[in-house]
Amino acid sequence: MENVKISFLGTGNAVPTEKRNHTAILLSFKNENILLDCGEGTQRQFKIARISPNKITRILITHWHGDHILGLPGLFQTLAMSEYSKTLHIYGPKGTSHYISLLKNLVNISIPIEVKEISGKFLETPDFFLEAHQMEHGIATLAYSLVIKDQIRIDKAKIKKLKLPNSPLLGKLQQGQDIIINNKKIKSKSVTYLEKGKKVTIILDTSFTNKTIDLAKNSDLLICESTFSKEEESRAKEYKHLTSVQAATIAKKAKVKQLILTHISQRYENNPEIIEGEAKKIFKNTKIVKDFDSLIV
Repeated sequence: MENVKISFLGTGNAVPTEKRNHTAILLSFKNENILLDCGEGTQRQFKIARISPNKITRILITHWHGDHILGLPGLFQTLAMSEYSKTLHIYGPKGTSHYISLLKNLVNISIPIEVKEISGKFLETPDFFLEAHQMEHGIATLAYSLVIKDQIRIDKAKIKKLKLPNSPLLGKLQQGQDIIINNKKIKSKSVTYLEKGKKVTIILDTSFTNKTIDLAKNSDLLICESTFSKEEESRAKEYKHLTSVQAATIAKKAKVKQLILTHISQRYENNPEIIEGEAKKIFKNTKIVKDFDSLIV
């Protein structure tokens, strides 16, 4: 099973700080490089991280608040000047097509773009699928999951022991079909095994809702906003954001394996351990990230 690499290009919230830029998260899997949100300055963050923005294949938009999308015009121009040759697929909530049209009027977007407003499972390949659930943030807002599918793998040791040749017959076994070779029947189940897939869920700006738990269920990794501490739950409710305790509660109820906290407020610039500590009391396997951190799932 190939890994998913997650690069955190921006981990702050509405106001950037010296240490944290606006939100941008890059998910890399096989030939896919999926950028989730594109806060102001994201093109510069790519440079600092030494990642070529030309690798981007898709952009997922959670919602159209400025701190999540104001980096798009600059990124589009950078891609154009870098001779980006692919079609850039952009997905987002209702209104995304309209806002991209406005950006086209603002800057000269000369790269090929395809825009889709989506919900539920919206992209599927033989290896993975993407799904989105509606969140509650005052405007149309989505959270996303990347699901790597289970795969049937050939047990090479068993194949070698049976002296089976490297031929298209192995492909049939991998597809679950029994084969006959040298007048002997080989059952697929006897020489294959199931490699479990992976699930990465990203939940950013939203109020606490059961929809967050449904989307995150059984994720290997949950990346979740944690804008407020538990002491500011009333403000979190007012601004339709999550507290550290609520993020940890989602992780616990969804039975995820690991929780990553992001979208950190400027008020915790010098003491982010407050947020992390509160969450860890509820969900132990929790970590707060900073700009340019990366991890492998």
